[in-house]
Amino acid sequence: MNSQLPDVIAESKEQTAGPVITDTTAATCLHQSSGKSRRRLLQNQVAGLIIPLGGIGVILTLLLLFVFLLFEVLPLFRSASLELFTEFSLPTPANVQTLHLAAMEQGSIGFRLTDDGTASFIDLASGRLISQEKLPLAEDDVITDFTTTMGNGTLMAVVLASGKALVFVRQYRTDFSTENKNRTITPFLVYPLGRNPIALGSKGIPTSLAVAGQDDSIMLAAWDPTGHIRVLHAKRERDLMSTIDPAASSAYEIYTSSFNEETSGDEQRILIDSTLRHLWFLSESGQLRAYDLKQLFAGNSSAVDFTLGITEPNLSAAQWLPGADSLLLPDSVGRIHQFFLNGIDANNPLLPARVFTVSNQSLATLVSERRAKNFISIDQQGFLRAFNATSNRETYSVQVSAGAPLAMAVAPRGNLLVLEIKPNRFSVWRIDNPHPEISWTALWGKIWYEGYAEPDYIWQSSGTGNSSEPKYSLVPLSFGTLKAAFYAMLLAAPLALCGAIYSGYFMASALRRKVRPTIELMEALPTVVLGFLAGLWFAPVFEQHLLAVFNILVILPFSILLTSLGWSLLPGNIRQSLPDGWVVVLLLPVILLAGWLSFVVSTPVEIMFFAGDFRSWLSRELGLDYVQRNAMVIGIAMGFAVIPTIFAIAEDAISSVPRHLSYGSLALGATPWQSLYQVILPTASPGLCSALLVGLGRALGETMIVLMATGNTPIMDFDLFDGMRTLAANIAIEIPESAVDSTHYRILFLAAMVLFLFTFFINTVAELVHQRLRQRYSGL
Repeated sequence: MNSQLPDVIAESKEQTAGPVITDTTAATCLHQSSGKSRRRLLQNQVAGLIIPLGGIGVILTLLLLFVFLLFEVLPLFRSASLELFTEFSLPTPANVQTLHLAAMEQGSIGFRLTDDGTASFIDLASGRLISQEKLPLAEDDVITDFTTTMGNGTLMAVVLASGKALVFVRQYRTDFSTENKNRTITPFLVYPLGRNPIALGSKGIPTSLAVAGQDDSIMLAAWDPTGHIRVLHAKRERDLMSTIDPAASSAYEIYTSSFNEETSGDEQRILIDSTLRHLWFLSESGQLRAYDLKQLFAGNSSAVDFTLGITEPNLSAAQWLPGADSLLLPDSVGRIHQFFLNGIDANNPLLPARVFTVSNQSLATLVSERRAKNFISIDQQGFLRAFNATSNRETYSVQVSAGAPLAMAVAPRGNLLVLEIKPNRFSVWRIDNPHPEISWTALWGKIWYEGYAEPDYIWQSSGTGNSSEPKYSLVPLSFGTLKAAFYAMLLAAPLALCGAIYSGYFMASALRRKVRPTIELMEALPTVVLGFLAGLWFAPVFEQHLLAVFNILVILPFSILLTSLGWSLLPGNIRQSLPDGWVVVLLLPVILLAGWLSFVVSTPVEIMFFAGDFRSWLSRELGLDYVQRNAMVIGIAMGFAVIPTIFAIAEDAISSVPRHLSYGSLALGATPWQSLYQVILPTASPGLCSALLVGLGRALGETMIVLMATGNTPIMDFDLFDGMRTLAANIAIEIPESAVDSTHYRILFLAAMVLFLFTFFINTVAELVHQRLRQRYSGL
């Protein structure tokens, strides 16, 4: 028996032993293992290359976006320049003087009127005389004064020593040749009131003349040193079915009015604004008298007196800015005073607005542009300085001549300057000043615009006429962006965070698997649909049931608290019949019932406490005017869009807290709420802060909801019942209608850059807070 034991042991070893591994099998296994390792290594290398490249690509994309925005915005702040284009002389008798210089719209043809009544049209590029025309004056007549209107810079008038006046207009006819595709411009003069000078009926020789034109009306006023003022109003009725020759004097009917103005012997200057509403009488002593032209023709010559407060004003250089709502009046010490027409207080017709210090000596000449609130001044030493009146800044300056020029003109587009530097010697300068109205103050400071009682932040990108200029303050848009984001976060932040905390810590897993996809599905809803619903459904419903909406804010929280209190007072066997984490299901009917009850009680409450009209009560008692598309609608609609973003990030942060931290806290005797407050929330705080800041960035950049549901009124009012306009909505509204490379176009890109910096700053802060909190609680 003992002799058989080794055999049994050997047999047992053979039975229990595995298959015999030969050298070939081992080599095959090693080869397969090494092949998998190589593939795995290759995959790791590819992933290690692609992932950094993706990150670098994102960074480069953001950088290129910023560079592109910067490229479009920088020209706004480029300095203006003035460059000499050409100089030429005209073959004109040496004893004549220039009364007026002008340039046509395109700047290719210049106009010169001399005191001998010769009108010359000049090719400004070559200095060639295109044509000349003598005004139809008697041989012994002498021109005593010349004037032109700012509202229509081509309308001019001269007054003669014979007491007559001649009104004329320079016009240009453009002909195109189909053969050589050339354009020919033919300049000529038109006499709308006839070629024969009009008798003014003055008692003396008129020495001051004013003219203004608007549509089919021309107003002409003349003053003589005896104090006699004669006003002529020529107007015509235009038949829409026929054309009227503007040169035909019979097309106009002339009305006259005259009165005597008491004078103190000072030099006088009269002006008419482009609206043909007022006649302004300026004296060398700094006194102003304003006449209502409508009352003048009704026989009432009463006037309003006003003291300008200017020492020795330079009356001959007084200029209207475009629209004739702003008057420029230089003084004897090199300052230019700007006055606004005051349409509010009839007893105070002009408001002192700004003072521009140009030189330490009196100015030689002053001219304003026709299309923009710009003006150019030249002192006695020939030094030129250009200003933008609105932004209150100097745009460019240069020495243009050795002394004061004899005459100056600027093209209507502000891109060409013509100077008579010596008798019959002219210089032409090219002006590069595409964005004169833009400055840091104009974008971010309060600006006093014409027609406003005080300086303010105003966005109005399109002017309604000559008198209204674009206003490009970005403050109302930035304020509207922050206001919309604030009200959206006011709703979204507490709901999303509380929902995420409950879902991630208290809710049953089975219920959580249904709730989270449902909330994330909300994020897939297009914001244009939300904006459509908010603007066309939510807003009218809220307006009709405003008190019911406020009832929900009161009734719903109390209903939830009362339900929770009632549930806690129930016997334990009843409460334990519902599995842990499913109690929230009981609140669904409570929420629906509370919402229904809020609408039911709103009518009797409105009748009982608010006289049947809650909106009227708000306006009457609190001074709050309800606008249908307001911040409340935006807060609810945009909050609904932001909730999924905050919820998803916050819920992930709560769920990612290791369970052993919670279990350890509970094992040491802490309640679930204590564990939440002292363990879970501090550990998840990096993710919670990131959720809030990412949600805020999402709200700042929202476009379609605010575009469709705010009313898009760029006002600065934090009122819940007022609308707003945001940066994103403004870009979406106005970029299609802005001209490429225009000031408006580049301002919209600047708004995009501001929005980009807003969101970039918020995301950067979110990441910094996340990293800091992560380091702080990494030891847990």
